[in-house]
Amino acid sequence: MSYASKVKDELSRQNAQARHCQIAELAAIISLCGRVSISADDHFSIKIHTENAAVARKYFTLLGKTFNIVADVSIRKSLHLKKGNVYSVVVGNHQDALRILMAAKLLGEDGEIGEVLSPMKNMVVKKACCKRAFIRGAFLASGSINDPKKSYHFEIACATMEKARQLQDIIGTFGLDARIVVRKKYFVVYLKEGSQIVDILNVMEAPVALMDLENIRIVKEMRGQVNRQVNCETANINKTVSAAVKQLKDIEYIRDTIGFSKLPPLLEEIARIRLEKPEASLKELGEALEPPVGKSGVNHRLRKLGAIADFLREKAPDGAGIETEVGPSGKEEENYDKKDSYH
Repeated sequence: MSYASKVKDELSRQNAQARHCQIAELAAIISLCGRVSISADDHFSIKIHTENAAVARKYFTLLGKTFNIVADVSIRKSLHLKKGNVYSVVVGNHQDALRILMAAKLLGEDGEIGEVLSPMKNMVVKKACCKRAFIRGAFLASGSINDPKKSYHFEIACATMEKARQLQDIIGTFGLDARIVVRKKYFVVYLKEGSQIVDILNVMEAPVALMDLENIRIVKEMRGQVNRQVNCETANINKTVSAAVKQLKDIEYIRDTIGFSKLPPLLEEIARIRLEKPEASLKELGEALEPPVGKSGVNHRLRKLGAIADFLREKAPDGAGIETEVGPSGKEEENYDKKDSYH
């Protein structure tokens, strides 16, 4: 059973106690997956088609509880590739059909079929509890929800833009920002944020599905935090390794071109230690110096060596003018290291 089927199965077992809420739920089911037929002699009948047994069961139950009507149920094989069942629930009695349509405000006083389901105009969805029931019925009739392990997506497909906007307005009364998109011949009202889908499940009164979704969200957020932390640490490691490789190349270039003898004593010391400890961190390099130096002091010396190597590559392969261009005098280094030395 898919996640959407599990949610619908739970909602189909959620029975509103108040008659006005039952009527609101019936109105939504008829509006989104029902068909009203009028014969030549003005005989009304109502039929709904659904591939979900839970929806058919809920509609049949509502008819019995709300109007004491026993509808006709038929089952046939679907013509689609899934080869599932298609359930039809039919109210063929004229008077019964009229009672349902008039109670759901789907039949005007003039006898014309119409739907004015705006929450500000129709008493069927005037109360908050009835709005909950209406959304629940709409989702049962024509809704879908993705498995949250894969992605967050909740939608209800409507046949017309008017129905979609009316449903959007009703959902909006609960502080949810539903959007509408046109998909083929349908107008789809949808939510994509995990927190809003949690809220709509709460609105429809599906506590089990809500808790399942919350648990999945918690696991996904924890995994996301771990992945971000690992990615950050990996990036820092890559940055450190890249910096160390460049430092070794610069020091080796200085050694092979002019030798360490032309370097100030402090720079010569860090250059030799870096060659001896290619995998050491800045902290470990600083502790190996005499006297010990902090990380910023070590980094300062290594940047000086990098500047010397760049200078040699571009301007002075023989080493002439190093001190005037780069300025790595022993005195300057000593003054800098005093600010960052270990005590």
